Amino acid sequence: MAAVLALLVVGGMALVNAVSGDPDSKGPSATASSDGGGGSPSASAGSSSQAPALLIRVVGAPTKVVVRIPDGEILFTGTMSTGETYRYEETPLSVVADNGASLEVAIHGEPQDPAQAQRTEWSVPERS
Repeated sequence: MAAVLALLVVGGMALVNAVSGDPDSKGPSATASSDGGGGSPSASAGSSSQAPALLIRVVGAPTKVVVRIPDGEILFTGTMSTGETYRYEETPLSVVADNGASLEVAIHGEPQDPAQAQRTEWSVPERS
């Protein structure tokens, strides 16, 4: 009986880790973090002197987000959970969120005004 209970506990922990792990995202510079700090595996994001082109942090309810480049290639599509942070270095970008009021968004280090509408769109221009 103890062995069955141990297997249930280990299986439950593995399931929780699998569900709460990093989301499957395309693009090497997108990353998620549950601590709100985020991080980026791209070399350019390691520099503290330059903010990422796009920073998205979920501060409210989970929401569906789509990040794409102008040619239509989707870099990320999925539901971001509360506390997750994504960083992108690519430009230009288009971002659409089902519930923009749940997000904090910064473009080139400039915080964007909080969204009032449910469906919200942002454009990330190339760096000048």
